Amino acid sequence: MNLIRIKPALLWLLFLWQAAPRPVAAPIYLRYQRLVNISAATVGTQACAVLDADVFSHAAPSLRDLRLFAGPPGREIQVPYATTLSESQQQESDDARILNLAARSGHILFDLEMPHRPYTAVSLDIAARDFVATADVSGLTIHGGKPTALGTFTLFDLTSHRLARSTIIPLPESTFPYLHLDLALAPGAASSAAVLRDSAIVRSATVPPSRDAQTVYVTSEVAGEVTSQKTAKLKQTADETVATFRVPLRVPIERIAFVLKPGYAGEFSRAVTISAQGVPSADAGALRTEEITGSIFRVHRFEAGRELSAESLNIPVAIGSNMQQPANLRVAIQNGSEGPLPIVAVQLQMRQRRICFDAPSSAVPLALYYGDPLLEASDYSYAAHFQPTASPRLAELAPETPNPEFHPRADTSTLTDRHPDLLWVSFLAGICTVALLAIRSAKRQTR
Repeated sequence: MNLIRIKPALLWLLFLWQAAPRPVAAPIYLRYQRLVNISAATVGTQACAVLDADVFSHAAPSLRDLRLFAGPPGREIQVPYATTLSESQQQESDDARILNLAARSGHILFDLEMPHRPYTAVSLDIAARDFVATADVSGLTIHGGKPTALGTFTLFDLTSHRLARSTIIPLPESTFPYLHLDLALAPGAASSAAVLRDSAIVRSATVPPSRDAQTVYVTSEVAGEVTSQKTAKLKQTADETVATFRVPLRVPIERIAFVLKPGYAGEFSRAVTISAQGVPSADAGALRTEEITGSIFRVHRFEAGRELSAESLNIPVAIGSNMQQPANLRVAIQNGSEGPLPIVAVQLQMRQRRICFDAPSSAVPLALYYGDPLLEASDYSYAAHFQPTASPRLAELAPETPNPEFHPRADTSTLTDRHPDLLWVSFLAGICTVALLAIRSAKRQTR
Protein backbone atom coordinates (compact mmCIF):
# COMPACT_ATOMS: atom_id res chain seq x y z
CA MET A 1 0.00 0.00 0.00
CA ASN A 2 1.25 3.48 -0.84
CA LEU A 3 1.26 5.21 2.52
CA ILE A 4 2.04 8.56 0.91
CA ARG A 5 -1.38 8.56 -0.72
CA ILE A 6 -3.10 7.75 2.57
CA LYS A 7 -1.56 10.66 4.45
CA PRO A 8 -3.91 13.36 3.04
CA ALA A 9 -6.93 11.42 4.29
CA LEU A 10 -5.38 11.03 7.73
CA LEU A 11 -4.47 14.71 7.89
CA TRP A 12 -8.05 15.63 6.96
CA LEU A 13 -9.40 13.47 9.81
CA LEU A 14 -6.98 15.04 12.26
CA PHE A 15 -8.12 18.49 11.13
CA LEU A 16 -11.73 17.59 11.82
CA TRP A 17 -10.80 16.11 15.21
CA GLN A 18 -9.18 19.29 16.42
CA ALA A 19 -9.68 20.15 20.11
CA ALA A 20 -11.20 23.47 21.13
CA PRO A 21 -9.07 25.48 23.56
CA ARG A 22 -10.13 25.11 27.19
CA PRO A 23 -12.10 28.17 28.34
CA VAL A 24 -10.16 30.43 30.70
CA ALA A 25 -11.82 31.53 33.94
CA ALA A 26 -11.89 35.33 34.01
CA PRO A 27 -14.38 37.77 35.58
CA ILE A 28 -15.23 39.38 32.22
CA TYR A 29 -16.78 36.09 30.98
CA LEU A 30 -19.06 35.59 34.03
CA ARG A 31 -22.49 37.24 33.94
CA TYR A 32 -23.18 37.61 37.67
CA GLN A 33 -21.22 38.77 40.68
CA ARG A 34 -21.68 38.80 44.46
CA LEU A 35 -19.42 40.76 46.76
CA VAL A 36 -18.22 38.65 49.69
CA ASN A 37 -18.19 40.50 53.00
CA ILE A 38 -15.74 39.23 55.62
CA SER A 39 -14.80 40.99 58.84
CA ALA A 40 -11.14 41.75 59.58
CA ALA A 41 -11.24 39.15 62.37
CA THR A 42 -11.36 36.34 59.79
CA VAL A 43 -7.97 37.12 58.23
CA GLY A 44 -5.94 33.94 57.77
CA THR A 45 -8.81 31.67 58.85
CA GLN A 46 -11.26 29.42 57.07
CA ALA A 47 -14.42 31.30 56.13
CA CYS A 48 -17.70 29.96 54.70
CA ALA A 49 -20.65 31.63 52.97
CA VAL A 50 -24.09 30.07 52.43
CA LEU A 51 -25.12 29.68 48.78
CA ASP A 52 -28.68 30.76 48.03
CA ALA A 53 -31.22 29.90 45.33
CA ASP A 54 -30.03 32.70 43.00
CA VAL A 55 -26.66 30.98 42.64
CA PHE A 56 -28.27 27.69 41.59
CA SER A 57 -30.64 29.41 39.18
CA HIS A 58 -27.98 31.41 37.31
CA ALA A 59 -24.85 29.23 37.60
CA ALA A 60 -23.97 26.34 35.29
CA PRO A 61 -25.12 22.80 36.18
CA SER A 62 -23.42 21.38 39.29
CA LEU A 63 -22.13 24.91 40.05
CA ARG A 64 -19.10 24.16 37.91
CA ASP A 65 -18.58 27.82 36.94
CA LEU A 66 -18.33 29.23 40.48
CA ARG A 67 -15.16 31.29 40.86
CA LEU A 68 -13.85 33.42 43.72
CA PHE A 69 -11.62 36.35 42.74
CA ALA A 70 -9.66 38.61 45.08
CA GLY A 71 -8.08 41.91 44.15
CA PRO A 72 -8.92 45.11 42.28
CA PRO A 73 -10.45 45.01 38.74
CA GLY A 74 -7.93 43.94 36.15
CA ARG A 75 -5.61 42.36 38.74
CA GLU A 76 -7.84 39.70 40.23
CA ILE A 77 -6.47 36.34 41.29
CA GLN A 78 -8.46 33.18 41.87
CA VAL A 79 -9.08 32.06 45.44
CA PRO A 80 -9.33 28.24 45.75
CA TYR A 81 -12.49 27.00 47.47
CA ALA A 82 -14.44 23.90 48.45
CA THR A 83 -18.20 23.45 48.66
CA THR A 84 -19.98 21.62 51.48
CA LEU A 85 -23.43 20.07 51.78
CA SER A 86 -25.28 19.72 55.08
CA GLU A 87 -26.26 16.10 55.57
CA SER A 88 -26.44 13.44 58.23
CA GLN A 89 -23.47 11.13 58.42
CA GLN A 90 -25.81 8.16 58.06
CA GLN A 91 -28.25 8.63 55.16
CA GLU A 92 -30.19 5.34 55.15
CA SER A 93 -32.20 3.49 57.76
CA ASP A 94 -31.00 0.07 58.91
CA ASP A 95 -33.03 -2.96 59.92
CA ALA A 96 -32.88 -4.19 63.52
CA ARG A 97 -33.40 -7.96 63.88
CA ILE A 98 -36.11 -8.98 66.36
CA LEU A 99 -35.08 -11.71 68.84
CA ASN A 100 -36.99 -13.58 71.59
CA LEU A 101 -40.39 -12.10 70.71
CA ALA A 102 -42.97 -13.21 73.30
CA ALA A 103 -46.15 -12.14 75.11
CA ARG A 104 -46.20 -12.32 78.90
CA SER A 105 -48.69 -10.99 81.50
CA GLY A 106 -50.27 -8.59 78.98
CA HIS A 107 -46.90 -7.24 77.84
CA ILE A 108 -44.96 -7.86 74.62
CA LEU A 109 -41.27 -8.52 75.23
CA PHE A 110 -38.45 -8.74 72.68
CA ASP A 111 -34.83 -7.88 71.97
CA LEU A 112 -33.40 -5.97 69.00
CA GLU A 113 -30.04 -6.66 67.39
CA MET A 114 -28.86 -3.14 66.53
CA PRO A 115 -26.59 -1.95 63.68
CA HIS A 116 -22.90 -1.35 64.38
CA ARG A 117 -23.11 2.46 64.53
CA PRO A 118 -24.42 5.16 66.85
CA TYR A 119 -28.21 5.52 66.80
CA THR A 120 -30.75 7.86 68.36
CA ALA A 121 -34.12 6.27 67.52
CA VAL A 122 -35.94 3.03 66.75
CA SER A 123 -39.05 2.85 64.58
CA LEU A 124 -41.44 -0.06 65.25
CA ASP A 125 -43.89 -1.51 62.74
CA ILE A 126 -46.90 -2.41 64.89
CA ALA A 127 -49.86 -4.04 63.13
CA ALA A 128 -52.55 -2.44 65.29
CA ARG A 129 -54.71 0.67 65.38
CA ASP A 130 -56.19 2.84 68.12
CA PHE A 131 -53.87 2.30 71.08
CA VAL A 132 -51.58 4.03 73.56
CA ALA A 133 -48.43 2.13 74.56
CA THR A 134 -45.52 2.51 76.91
CA ALA A 135 -42.13 1.14 75.93
CA ASP A 136 -39.50 0.47 78.58
CA VAL A 137 -36.15 0.30 76.78
CA SER A 138 -32.84 -1.06 78.09
CA GLY A 139 -29.44 -1.42 76.45
CA LEU A 140 -27.41 -4.65 76.54
CA THR A 141 -23.69 -4.98 75.87
CA ILE A 142 -24.07 -8.72 75.29
CA HIS A 143 -27.19 -10.68 74.50
CA GLY A 144 -28.74 -11.68 77.82
CA GLY A 145 -26.35 -9.49 79.82
CA LYS A 146 -27.11 -6.92 82.53
CA PRO A 147 -29.45 -4.21 81.15
CA THR A 148 -28.87 -0.44 81.28
CA ALA A 149 -32.15 1.50 81.49
CA LEU A 150 -32.55 4.05 78.66
CA GLY A 151 -36.03 5.31 79.56
CA THR A 152 -39.77 4.86 79.21
CA PHE A 153 -41.40 6.17 76.02
CA THR A 154 -44.95 6.63 74.75
CA LEU A 155 -46.22 5.28 71.41
CA PHE A 156 -49.72 5.82 70.08
CA ASP A 157 -52.17 5.47 67.23
CA LEU A 158 -55.07 7.96 67.22
CA THR A 159 -56.40 7.36 63.72
CA SER A 160 -59.89 6.71 65.09
CA HIS A 161 -59.76 10.33 66.34
CA ARG A 162 -58.58 11.48 62.88
CA LEU A 163 -55.22 12.25 64.37
CA ALA A 164 -51.69 10.94 63.97
CA ARG A 165 -49.75 7.78 64.70
CA SER A 166 -46.31 7.70 66.33
CA THR A 167 -44.33 4.48 66.78
CA ILE A 168 -40.82 5.98 66.85
CA ILE A 169 -38.85 5.69 70.09
CA PRO A 170 -36.42 8.63 70.55
CA LEU A 171 -33.28 7.60 72.41
CA PRO A 172 -30.17 9.23 73.78
CA GLU A 173 -27.34 8.50 71.38
CA SER A 174 -26.38 4.88 72.03
CA THR A 175 -24.13 2.14 70.71
CA PHE A 176 -25.48 -0.88 72.60
CA PRO A 177 -25.38 -3.91 70.29
CA TYR A 178 -28.72 -5.07 71.72
CA LEU A 179 -31.84 -3.39 73.09
CA HIS A 180 -34.52 -4.99 75.27
CA LEU A 181 -38.08 -3.64 74.90
CA ASP A 182 -41.10 -4.16 77.14
CA LEU A 183 -44.31 -2.95 75.44
CA ALA A 184 -47.57 -2.44 77.33
CA LEU A 185 -50.42 -1.46 74.98
CA ALA A 186 -53.71 -0.02 76.22
CA PRO A 187 -56.64 -0.31 73.78
CA GLY A 188 -58.77 2.57 72.59
CA ALA A 189 -62.49 2.56 71.82
CA ALA A 190 -61.99 0.95 68.39
CA SER A 191 -59.44 -1.73 69.30
CA SER A 192 -59.35 -5.05 71.13
CA ALA A 193 -57.21 -5.78 74.19
CA ALA A 194 -56.70 -9.35 72.96
CA VAL A 195 -55.19 -8.13 69.68
CA LEU A 196 -52.83 -5.78 71.48
CA ARG A 197 -51.46 -8.60 73.63
CA ASP A 198 -50.53 -10.77 70.65
CA SER A 199 -46.78 -10.58 70.03
CA ALA A 200 -47.34 -11.06 66.28
CA ILE A 201 -48.40 -7.41 65.96
CA VAL A 202 -44.71 -6.40 66.29
CA ARG A 203 -43.69 -7.02 62.68
CA SER A 204 -40.33 -5.26 62.25
CA ALA A 205 -38.01 -2.53 63.52
CA THR A 206 -35.82 -0.03 61.67
CA VAL A 207 -33.12 2.35 62.88
CA PRO A 208 -33.23 5.83 61.28
CA PRO A 209 -30.09 7.95 60.68
CA SER A 210 -28.58 9.32 63.86
CA ARG A 211 -29.48 12.82 65.02
CA ASP A 212 -25.80 13.39 65.83
CA ALA A 213 -25.30 15.30 62.56
CA GLN A 214 -28.58 17.07 61.94
CA THR A 215 -29.19 18.36 58.44
CA VAL A 216 -29.40 22.15 58.17
CA TYR A 217 -31.91 23.62 55.73
CA VAL A 218 -32.22 27.08 54.21
CA THR A 219 -35.40 28.58 52.78
CA SER A 220 -35.32 29.36 49.08
CA GLU A 221 -38.89 30.64 48.61
CA VAL A 222 -41.95 31.41 50.75
CA ALA A 223 -45.68 31.59 50.10
CA GLY A 224 -47.62 33.20 52.91
CA GLU A 225 -49.62 36.07 54.31
CA VAL A 226 -46.58 38.37 54.24
CA THR A 227 -44.30 37.74 51.26
CA SER A 228 -42.51 39.77 48.60
CA GLN A 229 -42.35 36.80 46.23
CA LYS A 230 -44.39 37.58 43.12
CA THR A 231 -44.29 33.96 42.00
CA ALA A 232 -45.48 32.44 45.29
CA LYS A 233 -49.10 32.52 46.47
CA LEU A 234 -51.08 31.05 49.36
CA LYS A 235 -54.83 30.52 49.08
CA GLN A 236 -57.14 29.16 51.78
CA THR A 237 -60.47 27.46 50.99
CA ALA A 238 -62.74 25.23 53.04
CA ASP A 239 -61.47 22.05 51.37
CA GLU A 240 -57.86 22.91 50.57
CA THR A 241 -55.04 25.23 51.51
CA VAL A 242 -52.95 25.70 48.36
CA ALA A 243 -49.52 27.29 47.94
CA THR A 244 -48.21 27.78 44.40
CA PHE A 245 -44.66 28.57 43.34
CA ARG A 246 -42.64 29.08 40.16
CA VAL A 247 -39.36 27.31 40.88
CA PRO A 248 -36.40 28.44 38.73
CA LEU A 249 -34.15 26.12 36.78
CA ARG A 250 -31.83 23.87 38.84
CA VAL A 251 -32.94 25.15 42.27
CA PRO A 252 -33.10 22.04 44.50
CA ILE A 253 -36.20 21.59 46.65
CA GLU A 254 -35.52 19.03 49.40
CA ARG A 255 -38.04 19.87 52.13
CA ILE A 256 -41.35 21.71 52.43
CA ALA A 257 -42.05 23.36 55.79
CA PHE A 258 -45.38 24.67 57.10
CA VAL A 259 -45.58 27.58 59.55
CA LEU A 260 -48.65 27.90 61.79
CA LYS A 261 -50.01 31.08 63.32
CA PRO A 262 -48.19 31.81 66.61
CA GLY A 263 -50.18 30.67 69.62
CA TYR A 264 -52.19 28.03 67.76
CA ALA A 265 -52.20 24.84 69.87
CA GLY A 266 -54.85 22.72 68.13
CA GLU A 267 -54.46 19.05 67.22
CA PHE A 268 -54.68 17.97 63.59
CA SER A 269 -53.60 15.46 60.96
CA ARG A 270 -53.77 16.49 57.29
CA ALA A 271 -52.75 14.83 54.04
CA VAL A 272 -50.61 16.93 51.70
CA THR A 273 -50.21 16.56 47.93
CA ILE A 274 -47.19 18.12 46.19
CA SER A 275 -47.19 18.28 42.40
CA ALA A 276 -44.61 19.75 40.02
CA GLN A 277 -45.15 20.55 36.34
CA GLY A 278 -42.25 21.47 34.09
CA VAL A 279 -42.46 24.84 32.35
CA PRO A 280 -41.57 25.16 28.63
CA SER A 281 -38.20 26.83 28.06
CA ALA A 282 -35.39 26.82 25.51
CA ASP A 283 -33.43 24.21 27.47
CA ALA A 284 -36.32 22.26 28.99
CA GLY A 285 -36.59 19.32 26.58
CA ALA A 286 -39.48 16.97 27.34
CA LEU A 287 -41.61 18.42 30.15
CA ARG A 288 -41.66 16.40 33.36
CA THR A 289 -44.36 15.98 36.01
CA GLU A 290 -43.97 14.69 39.54
CA GLU A 291 -46.34 14.08 42.45
CA ILE A 292 -45.47 13.38 46.08
CA THR A 293 -47.81 12.75 49.02
CA GLY A 294 -47.16 13.25 52.70
CA SER A 295 -48.81 14.47 55.89
CA ILE A 296 -48.45 17.00 58.67
CA PHE A 297 -49.79 16.53 62.19
CA ARG A 298 -49.78 17.66 65.80
CA VAL A 299 -50.91 15.72 68.87
CA HIS A 300 -50.89 17.03 72.45
CA ARG A 301 -53.24 15.38 74.92
CA PHE A 302 -53.57 12.97 77.85
CA GLU A 303 -54.78 9.51 76.88
CA ALA A 304 -54.89 6.35 79.02
CA GLY A 305 -53.07 8.23 81.76
CA ARG A 306 -50.17 9.18 79.47
CA GLU A 307 -49.17 12.53 77.97
CA LEU A 308 -49.04 12.23 74.18
CA SER A 309 -47.04 14.89 72.37
CA ALA A 310 -45.83 14.73 68.77
CA GLU A 311 -45.58 17.14 65.85
CA SER A 312 -44.41 17.03 62.24
CA LEU A 313 -44.65 20.17 60.11
CA ASN A 314 -42.07 19.25 57.46
CA ILE A 315 -42.23 16.94 54.44
CA PRO A 316 -38.98 15.70 52.86
CA VAL A 317 -39.11 15.80 49.06
CA ALA A 318 -36.81 15.51 46.05
CA ILE A 319 -38.35 17.46 43.20
CA GLY A 320 -36.30 16.16 40.29
CA SER A 321 -38.01 18.36 37.70
CA ASN A 322 -36.60 21.43 39.40
CA MET A 323 -33.11 20.14 38.74
CA GLN A 324 -33.74 19.80 35.00
CA GLN A 325 -36.14 22.61 34.06
CA PRO A 326 -38.21 25.43 35.58
CA ALA A 327 -41.37 24.13 37.25
CA ASN A 328 -44.73 25.21 38.59
CA LEU A 329 -45.07 23.71 42.07
CA ARG A 330 -48.41 23.21 43.84
CA VAL A 331 -48.61 22.28 47.54
CA ALA A 332 -52.15 21.36 48.64
CA ILE A 333 -53.20 20.62 52.25
CA GLN A 334 -56.38 18.53 52.28
CA ASN A 335 -58.65 20.06 54.94
CA GLY A 336 -61.66 17.79 54.39
CA SER A 337 -64.47 18.57 56.83
CA GLU A 338 -62.07 19.88 59.50
CA GLY A 339 -61.72 23.40 58.08
CA PRO A 340 -58.47 25.17 57.15
CA LEU A 341 -55.48 25.32 59.48
CA PRO A 342 -54.07 28.76 60.41
CA ILE A 343 -51.15 28.37 57.96
CA VAL A 344 -49.21 31.63 57.69
CA ALA A 345 -46.43 30.40 55.40
CA VAL A 346 -45.32 27.48 53.26
CA GLN A 347 -41.55 27.36 52.74
CA LEU A 348 -39.53 25.63 50.04
CA GLN A 349 -36.22 24.58 51.57
CA MET A 350 -32.96 23.03 50.44
CA ARG A 351 -30.10 21.52 52.37
CA GLN A 352 -27.54 24.16 53.24
CA ARG A 353 -24.66 24.44 50.77
CA ARG A 354 -21.63 26.55 51.62
CA ILE A 355 -18.56 27.76 49.79
CA CYS A 356 -15.48 27.67 52.05
CA PHE A 357 -12.06 29.21 51.53
CA ASP A 358 -9.09 30.74 53.33
CA ALA A 359 -9.95 34.41 53.79
CA PRO A 360 -7.52 36.89 52.21
CA SER A 361 -6.55 40.19 53.81
CA SER A 362 -9.58 42.31 54.73
CA ALA A 363 -8.20 45.11 52.57
CA VAL A 364 -8.46 42.97 49.42
CA PRO A 365 -11.90 43.00 47.74
CA LEU A 366 -13.39 39.55 47.28
CA ALA A 367 -16.22 38.58 44.91
CA LEU A 368 -18.00 35.44 43.76
CA TYR A 369 -18.66 35.17 40.02
CA TYR A 370 -20.78 32.73 38.00
CA GLY A 371 -22.83 32.52 34.83
CA ASP A 372 -20.54 31.02 32.14
CA PRO A 373 -22.00 27.74 30.80
CA LEU A 374 -18.81 27.05 28.79
CA LEU A 375 -16.55 27.09 31.84
CA GLU A 376 -15.36 23.71 33.12
CA ALA A 377 -15.32 22.73 36.78
CA SER A 378 -12.43 24.00 38.87
CA ASP A 379 -9.74 21.54 39.95
CA TYR A 380 -8.25 22.89 43.16
CA SER A 381 -5.93 20.88 45.38
CA TYR A 382 -7.49 22.96 48.18
CA ALA A 383 -10.82 21.16 47.63
CA ALA A 384 -9.15 17.75 47.39
CA HIS A 385 -7.54 18.18 50.82
CA PHE A 386 -10.26 20.32 52.43
CA GLN A 387 -11.02 19.65 56.08
CA PRO A 388 -13.87 21.77 57.48
CA THR A 389 -13.20 23.40 60.82
CA ALA A 390 -15.68 22.94 63.64
CA SER A 391 -16.58 26.64 63.75
CA PRO A 392 -15.59 28.47 60.56
CA ARG A 393 -16.02 32.23 60.45
CA LEU A 394 -19.09 33.31 58.53
CA ALA A 395 -18.80 35.18 55.27
CA GLU A 396 -21.83 36.82 53.68
CA LEU A 397 -22.78 37.12 50.02
CA ALA A 398 -24.09 40.52 48.97
CA PRO A 399 -27.18 40.59 46.68
CA GLU A 400 -26.63 39.30 43.16
CA THR A 401 -25.92 41.92 40.49
CA PRO A 402 -25.08 41.70 36.77
CA ASN A 403 -21.35 41.89 36.15
CA PRO A 404 -20.78 45.37 34.62
CA GLU A 405 -17.55 44.15 32.94
CA PHE A 406 -19.18 41.13 31.30
CA HIS A 407 -18.28 40.30 27.69
CA PRO A 408 -19.48 37.14 25.91
CA ARG A 409 -16.77 34.74 24.90
CA ALA A 410 -15.70 34.70 21.27
CA ASP A 411 -16.79 31.58 19.40
CA THR A 412 -13.87 29.20 19.89
CA SER A 413 -15.77 26.08 18.88
CA THR A 414 -14.19 23.83 16.27
CA LEU A 415 -15.65 23.08 12.86
CA THR A 416 -16.98 19.77 14.16
CA ASP A 417 -18.53 21.49 17.21
CA ARG A 418 -20.51 23.73 14.90
CA HIS A 419 -21.35 20.91 12.45
CA PRO A 420 -21.25 17.65 14.42
CA ASP A 421 -22.58 15.56 11.52
CA LEU A 422 -19.59 16.61 9.43
CA LEU A 423 -17.27 14.53 11.62
CA TRP A 424 -19.05 11.27 10.86
CA VAL A 425 -19.49 12.05 7.18
CA SER A 426 -15.79 12.84 6.88
CA PHE A 427 -14.84 9.82 8.96
CA LEU A 428 -16.78 7.49 6.64
CA ALA A 429 -15.35 9.28 3.60
CA GLY A 430 -11.85 8.78 5.01
CA ILE A 431 -12.49 5.06 5.53
CA CYS A 432 -13.78 4.72 1.97
CA THR A 433 -10.74 6.59 0.65
CA VAL A 434 -8.32 4.35 2.53
CA ALA A 435 -10.22 1.26 1.31
CA LEU A 436 -10.08 2.40 -2.33
CA LEU A 437 -6.38 3.14 -2.07
CA ALA A 438 -5.79 -0.29 -0.56
CA ILE A 439 -7.73 -1.99 -3.37
CA ARG A 440 -5.84 -0.08 -6.06
CA SER A 441 -2.53 -0.92 -4.40
CA ALA A 442 -3.45 -4.62 -4.24
CA LYS A 443 -4.40 -4.68 -7.94
CA ARG A 444 -1.08 -3.16 -8.94
CA GLN A 445 0.85 -5.72 -6.91
CA THR A 446 -0.97 -8.64 -8.66
CA ARG A 447 -0.09 -7.44 -12.18
